[in-house]
Amino acid sequence: MHRRTFVRTAAVAAAATALGAAALPAAAQGNWPTGKAITYVVPFAAGGTTDTLARLIGQQLGPALGTTVVVENKGGAAGSIGSEAAARAAPDGYTLLGGTVSSHAINISLYPKLGYDPLKSFAPVTLIGTNPVVLVVAANSPYKTLKDVLAAAKAKAGGLSSASAGTGSSQHLAVELLAYKSGVKFTHIPYKGSGPAIQDVISGQVDMMFDTTVVAAPHIQSGKLRAIAVTSPQRLASLPDVPTVAESGVNGLADFQVQSWQAVFVPAATPAPVVTRLHAEIRKILAQPDMQNRLKGFGMEPADLPPAQIAAFQKAEVDKWAQVIKAANITVD
Repeated sequence: MHRRTFVRTAAVAAAATALGAAALPAAAQGNWPTGKAITYVVPFAAGGTTDTLARLIGQQLGPALGTTVVVENKGGAAGSIGSEAAARAAPDGYTLLGGTVSSHAINISLYPKLGYDPLKSFAPVTLIGTNPVVLVVAANSPYKTLKDVLAAAKAKAGGLSSASAGTGSSQHLAVELLAYKSGVKFTHIPYKGSGPAIQDVISGQVDMMFDTTVVAAPHIQSGKLRAIAVTSPQRLASLPDVPTVAESGVNGLADFQVQSWQAVFVPAATPAPVVTRLHAEIRKILAQPDMQNRLKGFGMEPADLPPAQIAAFQKAEVDKWAQVIKAANITVD
């Protein structure tokens, strides 16, 4: 089941243009956009970060292009179902996809029968922003530094327990990357979402958890959780007193980074001028002060990379998580 929502009602003239243009192949129309509605596929349920960003962008992108942007939610399989549908769409500039680290970097190594290739099936348009995760423990936990956590995990049979929003989530892979790079084992405890997981960390039923700053920051600020380290390259403005993992001084962790991210893609073979125009218009929207504030409100660090650099960034993410997933022998049915 999916949900279609019109972000902007097309003007009568634009609708008429779309009807006339629909009879011609996109390449023969010679001009894009023609007024035909653009579908922005969100491969997750309504109400999440990817969905909210799509609606914020769509509200302004439609008028900027003289057409309508329709947000279509096709959730399931960590973003795989909607991404596969978008990959099969015509590469004519009328289908956008909200991609994430899950759908476009992690899933290819988790799902043996993935119906798309995150690198070959799409062309990147823009990287919206990144969202690091933060390692947290209960406020009354004896662990105050990352060295404390690693020492305790090494001394305990099976290691410390670490909660996550589910197998294969960025929270799960963050602890697996920590285990992989440090050589210290942890016991992964998957939950159905961050909410119940972080509550069990607060209560002390689980030793620790990596989670997004959006979820964890309110509990850190209220004194229910202690922040141990953030996984960004630099300290976060929202958590200035929390060191990065790289600052921990632990051997092998100098390059440790885990970032959830949001991006916009189009089907592969979409004409380069269309990609260039979409990139320019979306960047204008994201550069607005109110949009920058919204992104920071989501705990995101705004990003601005040209499509070629996004492709290189994505390739590095695919390779990194493939290595971690293989080393940890993570499987998803």
